[in-house]
Amino acid sequence: MMGGQPAHLTLKIDTSEPVELGDFVGAFTSIANEFERYVAQAFPGAKADPHIYIREVRSGCIEADMVTGLAMVAAQGVVANMDQIIILEDFVRRWGSRMTALITNSANEDELKSAGELNDFLKAAQSISSDPLASHRLEAATFEDEKRGVRASFSFSASEARAAEMNIDDRKKLIATPSVISKRRVLMRYTRTDVHDAILNKRSGERGVITEFSSEERPIMYASDAAEHEIRDLIREADDNAYKRGFIVDVSAQMNDDKIIAYAVSNFHGTIDLD
Repeated sequence: MMGGQPAHLTLKIDTSEPVELGDFVGAFTSIANEFERYVAQAFPGAKADPHIYIREVRSGCIEADMVTGLAMVAAQGVVANMDQIIILEDFVRRWGSRMTALITNSANEDELKSAGELNDFLKAAQSISSDPLASHRLEAATFEDEKRGVRASFSFSASEARAAEMNIDDRKKLIATPSVISKRRVLMRYTRTDVHDAILNKRSGERGVITEFSSEERPIMYASDAAEHEIRDLIREADDNAYKRGFIVDVSAQMNDDKIIAYAVSNFHGTIDLD
């Protein structure tokens, strides 16, 4: 069953109540997803191929082993020649440290800022949070001489899972709120225009490029009625093509995960002819 791999991860969920199927599956897939991220970051060019095998399901306990596939991936010179148990020990300690940071709400701003990662830790917490007596345990283990030895482990309780859920929810709301970078008197070029009035602070359907931020076009919205009306009147009444003009504006770039999601125009200063 272990595919010739001497080291593996084991996840054990102790419960006093039945586990929902979605939570049951999410508990295991969340570990596999995070392990793939860990390998990609720790060993550039390598790729894990985790497979999960249910070891035992009985009243009050679900236990599964995860074969990581490390010995069979590309970049074998990086991973296959290393002691696999050292890698798994490091992963369990790292995973436990990150879950602890979410339980205690002590994760710094540079950690766990991806919605995908947060969702995986949330799945791990949800697997036991509704059962007051449940616990979640992750182990790095080996089989030697037909004996199983645990080399590293991390566990948390249902009350800690509920604390993690609340903190993860707060963190997801925080990263979903766009940050803002503002600049004055920048050149904006429209790539799509609309003659109809726009709703303030809502995407207008228009798109444009501001090279001081990015060479790619982004949605445009208006943070000022005056700016919106001045630009809209100019587009409606201009004798020439609006796409041949550059618009000098004060603008705020709405950011999410270092990516520009929209431009909000607050002031309009005039236009210039574009070559």
